Amino acid sequence: MGEKLEFKKGDFVVYPAHGVGRVEGIDAFSVSGQDVMLYSISFEQDRMRLKVPVSKAKTSGLRRLSSRDRIKEALSTLQGRSKVRRVMWSRRAQEYESKINSGDPVSIAEVVRDLHRGSDQPEQSYSERQIYQAALERLARELAAVEKIDQDKATIKLENVLTKERESKKAA
Repeated sequence: MGEKLEFKKGDFVVYPAHGVGRVEGIDAFSVSGQDVMLYSISFEQDRMRLKVPVSKAKTSGLRRLSSRDRIKEALSTLQGRSKVRRVMWSRRAQEYESKINSGDPVSIAEVVRDLHRGSDQPEQSYSERQIYQAALERLARELAAVEKIDQDKATIKLENVLTKERESKKAA
């Protein structure tokens, strides 16, 4: 029972596989005679609730929101040159999924950057679009929480960073 609480009710947290959630409470449960403390985390957009044992919070990857510096790093990653490896799509898709599920905003930004298509570029396949949308949404949620803006504004900001970069490269 003497576990140190890293988070308190109301804190925004990031769980790698689900993105940004909010701690709704810390509950004690008795499991086969043992008292276990659990963070109750709500993920509004997914209408989902997750219980994470306080003792497993670190190893599960549960973390605070990224710092503004880490978010800046993610935004500058969006401006980098896309790196699309010449491997089969199924292999790349797996790599993209694992970057998204890492919960790291810079890795997620790499996926967004690599799968972003400008209006002058060929259409994405359905699965590319799905992965792109998932990555964009995940990054926008964290940006929104860090900058205290709504998710739509965060998405627009990310898309502006992507399109500005493309236009400045065309002009060069």
